[in-house]
Amino acid sequence: GVDGFYLPGLAPVNFCEDDKPTETCKSSVKLFVNRLDSEESVIPYEYSHFDFCQPPDVSDSPVENLGQVVFGERIRPSPYNISFLRQEECKPLCHKSYDLGSKKDVDLLNGLMKGMLKNYQHHWIVDNMPVTWCYPVEGEQQYCSVGFPVGCYVDSQGTAKDACVMNVLYNKADTFYVFNHVDITITYRSGENEAWGVGFGDKGGRIIAVKVVPRSIKHTKMPSLKASECGPNSPPMEISGKLSKTDKMDVYYSYSIYFTRDYTVKWSSRWDYILESMPHTNIQWFSILNSLVIVLFLTGMVAMILLRTLHKDIARYNQMDSEDDAQEEFGWKLVHGDVFRPPHRSMLLSVFIGSGVQVLCMTVITLFFACLGFLSPANRGALMTCALVLFTCLGTPAGYVSARIYKAFGGYKWKLNVLMTSLFCPGIVFSLFFVMNLLLWAKGSSAAIPFTTLIALLALWFGVSLPLTFVGAYFGFKKRTIEHPVRTNQIPRQIPDQSVYTQPMPGIIMGGILPFGCIFIQHKKWRSYLTSGFTSFYLFVYCIHYFMTKLTITGTVSTLLYFGYTLIMVFLFFLLTGTVGFFACFWFVRKIMSQQFQLTLFTTVVH
Repeated sequence: GVDGFYLPGLAPVNFCEDDKPTETCKSSVKLFVNRLDSEESVIPYEYSHFDFCQPPDVSDSPVENLGQVVFGERIRPSPYNISFLRQEECKPLCHKSYDLGSKKDVDLLNGLMKGMLKNYQHHWIVDNMPVTWCYPVEGEQQYCSVGFPVGCYVDSQGTAKDACVMNVLYNKADTFYVFNHVDITITYRSGENEAWGVGFGDKGGRIIAVKVVPRSIKHTKMPSLKASECGPNSPPMEISGKLSKTDKMDVYYSYSIYFTRDYTVKWSSRWDYILESMPHTNIQWFSILNSLVIVLFLTGMVAMILLRTLHKDIARYNQMDSEDDAQEEFGWKLVHGDVFRPPHRSMLLSVFIGSGVQVLCMTVITLFFACLGFLSPANRGALMTCALVLFTCLGTPAGYVSARIYKAFGGYKWKLNVLMTSLFCPGIVFSLFFVMNLLLWAKGSSAAIPFTTLIALLALWFGVSLPLTFVGAYFGFKKRTIEHPVRTNQIPRQIPDQSVYTQPMPGIIMGGILPFGCIFIQHKKWRSYLTSGFTSFYLFVYCIHYFMTKLTITGTVSTLLYFGYTLIMVFLFFLLTGTVGFFACFWFVRKIMSQQFQLTLFTTVVH
């Protein structure tokens, strides 16, 4: 037989009609609401921030994991009442009344209008799957978005914005159209003739898609389950951009539920229609091959230059005729006495290398688990939770590598090295994160991390990561000092004048342009680290370009948040690429110097 298991949060759920509930199926289809966000603002808000219909009880809200809280997800129950296979049309939800003479009502209405102006999007969840809004795009394609708008706006010139372009009825200048009605279509795979459908058959099934069509309907009274009250040509619910204090307004919310059966899609493939409809989700084989060819070409070109230089040096060594010639220094011998000289600020470099190893290991392990399917999008927040936990637990290799490198540099302040390894780079990230969290707190955003979660993060940092770093550093300092293949001269060799492009800064700037700029071998420790790490600067430049040309973010706070999160990403990328560059150069130079030392020793003995 074959044994199988379901990953946490990924097990299928069976649904059946009200009069057919069993232990293996449920009749109530729960719809959960999540945070609302916008492409014009990176400040998300909880569902209750806007004046929507609220559920009578929020005590059964799902418990968010650490990753969900950090991402700002706030999943709450909704007021929508859905029973499996029960179709209902124009069902009333709630009534909102606004008296513009009341400051409270004005604030609530202004908040709703601001949400429509900035195109804030609902994010609903049914059966652990996003509710999608599908609409036609160019090329007779259909795009399915995992969110749908609160409403839309037609500006004072009569130009329809965002979702208003999809309906000719939304045409009045300087007017907001709130989407107070939704048509929800639930597609399911019937349990008929299925092994898992025993007990309910065609009276039940598994949900494979939930789609919504938002509409604006001007109800004059609470709907009474009549389809004509929510017809496709119903007049829209208009909110004028210019309202007087004597105005009053009533907004009635409603919804319709439809069920459709589909035998062609299996439950395990229910995410496919979302992924296939999104642009640029296909594997870009041409881009991958193009990048691969460029990297291989550049690597081969540099390898040929190095091999040619080494071949000349070896040939010259073989042609030496006397002991005096053997003692003459040229080629790689010119730097053998300085190549392993400890760099300036060796403490800081060893700290960066240790933290880079921590980030590199975290990235590799996270990608490994993601490839195995443990970090599926259905398992919400799992990716961020995994990354945070791994970064915390990988303090041991960070402390070990930092200690060994620092000891090889001749350092002796091991306590300071351990403290800086565990506090310096994480402290930079946490400081940026905390400042942005203060901005989110001030804006009342759902992305603001609660105080208790901050305490939990600090507990992980100081209670787990810091001790593990000490453990790694203890074993790192106990190990023997890394022995270099050649000695280091007591007096540094004078460096001759260099051309502009071979000086440190120009070399670092030019080297960072190329993927894995570390293939340009330098015997300077800092230079090898910064040359490859400078790739992060070009990543930052691209983020600025993307912000200016692709995004529509407005507002000072939103801009600060965008660049704050960008700086965190760029700094981590700097640690990762710099560490890869350092170890690549360190290994290569040790290999070359050991071979050169053996060749010199052999030549001396022969002569």
